[in-house]
Amino acid sequence: MEEYSQEDWGNHSQDLHCYQTGEQELDEMPTTKRTLKIKQESSEDTQKRDVMQNIMQILESVQLKWELFQSWTDFSRLHLSNKLAIFGIGYNTRWKEDIRYHYAEISSQVPLGKRLREYFNSEKPEGRVIMTRVQKMNWKNVYYKFLEITISEARCLELHMEIDWIPIAHSKPTGGNVVQYLLPGGIPKSPGLYAIGYEECHEKLPSPLAEHRAPDPGNETPGELEVPSPQASLRVDMESARIIYCYLGIAEVRTLQQCLFLHFQANTKTFSKDWVGINAFLSQNCVVEPGVSPKSIYIKFVEVERDFLSAGSLVECLEKAIGYPLKFNN
Repeated sequence: MEEYSQEDWGNHSQDLHCYQTGEQELDEMPTTKRTLKIKQESSEDTQKRDVMQNIMQILESVQLKWELFQSWTDFSRLHLSNKLAIFGIGYNTRWKEDIRYHYAEISSQVPLGKRLREYFNSEKPEGRVIMTRVQKMNWKNVYYKFLEITISEARCLELHMEIDWIPIAHSKPTGGNVVQYLLPGGIPKSPGLYAIGYEECHEKLPSPLAEHRAPDPGNETPGELEVPSPQASLRVDMESARIIYCYLGIAEVRTLQQCLFLHFQANTKTFSKDWVGINAFLSQNCVVEPGVSPKSIYIKFVEVERDFLSAGSLVECLEKAIGYPLKFNN
């Protein structure tokens, strides 16, 4: 994750002048390629901003206190730390005592001590930014906070923030109203973590003004509003669809492939009313009414060495990251 400046963090839009090298390339590009490059850069910025926002929410959810950075002496105990951690760098000003985030990161590959040393060392690019802003009185004080995490928790957060969902296909109804899940190939025969989710979609009729396309800032005239068409006002908003996590699995004794195979082989022939949890949910989802499709089910997984899987509080870690409880892990 790249370093974010105070101005970048406060802005929700990215000006093109931030990409000076890109501008020179864009001048020589056809209009179509130029538009695609701008959209790609904008998408990457949005993704990085979303990740940072998620990390900040995790830090806030565990209610950590900000520590004032005063001297290297007070800071020395962290320099030798080989722990992994989620950490944040904050600041306040002479005009506003509230501490605001400058940067947040999951240090899952580099030890916490080394990463913090880079942010509080004026000889490093990250530290130079902080030192300059303090010297110029842009900032008053600099703070930090961190939460130590295990390797398995780091991989769990990677599963959430970096791994894409894989949709599970299903067969056509057989035996009347029963479908079967069709697992994709390529599931590792190794230990790790996996999540199961389902698509939730709330249909709603948006207000006419909310439905119309956002105006182009370059063509917008003050005082004018685009008038929506009747068709637009009646269109059903499906953008609220999202994938809900409902189960986190730990493939420690069995492999990822074996665990997922066992979950998705549930069917009405073997279904029992005594079943509870994720297997019952997946099995019941195989029974559909005529003309009605089953819930869309998704999986994601990440390989983790078996020795690391027993450490940490993985379910609580993921629940903090997503902001709601996992329905079938309780």
